[in-house]
Amino acid sequence: MWWEITKSTADTGGELFEAVNVLAPNFAGPPLHVHPTAEESYSVVSGTLDVCVGDQWRKLNVGESVTVPAGVPHTLKNTSGAEVRLVNVHKPALGFERFFRRFHALARSGKMKLPPSDLRSAILISMLFSEHPGEIASVKPPRRLMIVLAFVGKLLGYKLPPGP
Repeated sequence: MWWEITKSTADTGGELFEAVNVLAPNFAGPPLHVHPTAEESYSVVSGTLDVCVGDQWRKLNVGESVTVPAGVPHTLKNTSGAEVRLVNVHKPALGFERFFRRFHALARSGKMKLPPSDLRSAILISMLFSEHPGEIASVKPPRRLMIVLAFVGKLLGYKLPPGP
């Protein structure tokens, strides 16, 4: 997964953060999570996106979108054999830009594999989530487990990129 920021937090005065996300074929997606005080929307530009909102999965095709209210568990994945492009908006912007820039830095450095297929990657994602509780909280795996993994990461001396 990669993304390009199209409207930064500064561009919108904090109203929203927008990026074009590109999901590789058969991308497993992030863990089931919530945004405690922000809504998130996905608008499909190309391909077919699988989205789970609450406990309901549905497919979104080109031109379709969904908005997930604050506090509602959700995730996404690409089960197709083709790339998916979508416009992703978090509203309000909060610290999402910093979260995604840090996430991107970890993935590009090779320190974190996606999806997390090793303990180090799971620990780093847990540390990142734990440092951004106002933006994102894991539902599955449980948030408590991620907090424990983040603590283990700190004990092991793992570091996150500072971000902007």
